[in-house]
Amino acid sequence: MRKFEFDITITAPTQNDAVQKMQALNTIGKHLTLSELQTLAGVVSNPTALAQVKSQLGIN
Repeated sequence: MRKFEFDITITAPTQNDAVQKMQALNTIGKHLTLSELQTLAGVVSNPTALAQVKSQLGIN
C-alpha cells in the first residue's frame, strides 16, 4: 500500500502527549479499513454513542 504524508495539528497538553496520540491514531489507522474508520468517527462524534462505547470498554 502507498504511504502518504500530511501536516496535521494535534491538540494535547504537552508535546509528548501529542506524539503519543499520533502514534495511537496511526496504530488504529493500520488496523481498520476506511469504512471502519468512518463508522468509528461517527460514533466518536455522537456523545450518547461514545458514552455507551466507553462504558462497554471500561474507559472513563
